[in-house]
Parts: sequence; structure tokens; C-alpha cells
Amino acid sequence: MKATKDMQILDLLQLDQNIAGLLMGYGMHCIGCMLASNETIEQACMAHGMDADGLIDHINSYLEKAKSEPTSE
Repeated sequence: MKATKDMQILDLLQLDQNIAGLLMGYGMHCIGCMLASNETIEQACMAHGMDADGLIDHINSYLEKAKSEPTSE
């Protein structure tokens, strides 16, 4: 699955909980915010003055890499 700008932050975190660290690295501490359950990635980026397309590209690159890495099970 790919991340999109219209995804809510909590939905994005359900794709991969490690995305929380990626968001925090961008200064988006939305994971602990009550708005996260109703705020889209695009809305959060607008509130933080960030480029939503760039963040989504980074998240999708991470997801592709994580998907292709072998699991340690």
C-alpha cells in the first residue's frame, strides 16, 4: 500500500509504526496530538509549513524499502 496526502495520520501509522520516527524527524509530532485521528497528512503539512508531496515521497520510499527487506522471523 502507498501513502497518500489524503490519508489520516493514524491510518498512515497503521501501515508501519516506524513511520512515527520519520514524521518526528520532520518535526511533526502529530502522533501524540488529538488532531491526528482526524487530520490528513496534507493538513498536517500545511499546519507545519511543509511540502506534503516531498514527505509522501519519502514515506513511500521508506515503505518500498521496508517491503523489500527480508524479515527476521
